[in-house]
Amino acid sequence: MIEELVRRWVERAEKDLKIARRELKSDEPIYEEVLFHCQQAVEKYLKAFLTKHQVFFKKTHDISYLIALCMRVDKEFKHLYSIEADKLYPRGIDVRYPEIELEVTEEEAREALEIAEKVRDFVLKKLGTIGISGE
Repeated sequence: MIEELVRRWVERAEKDLKIARRELKSDEPIYEEVLFHCQQAVEKYLKAFLTKHQVFFKKTHDISYLIALCMRVDKEFKHLYSIEADKLYPRGIDVRYPEIELEVTEEEAREALEIAEKVRDFVLKKLGTIGISGE
């Protein structure tokens, strides 16, 4: 049951990354959407790790909170701060709300994708997940 839930978290994270990659390659990319989906992917990879280790987490988008919980299981998750994974929150969520005016540049969108891909690689290695394909 737990492994199935972990797999589902990872699959959803993979879909978010796929959407971000596809959007960035489109003729008229919407950079806000790239940032949002990268934030979502990072969040879901972290939740997959926490689920595998049966660590309770509240309903949240806060990447720093999730990293801190992961560090209780594996101190190496501190590495995610050095790649600035926490930088994607709250900005990645705030872009979804019309009352918050945020413009995301191409450079910021590309950086968000790079961060998300590094988090993906790190977490999948920790999960020991094999056979997850990326683009």
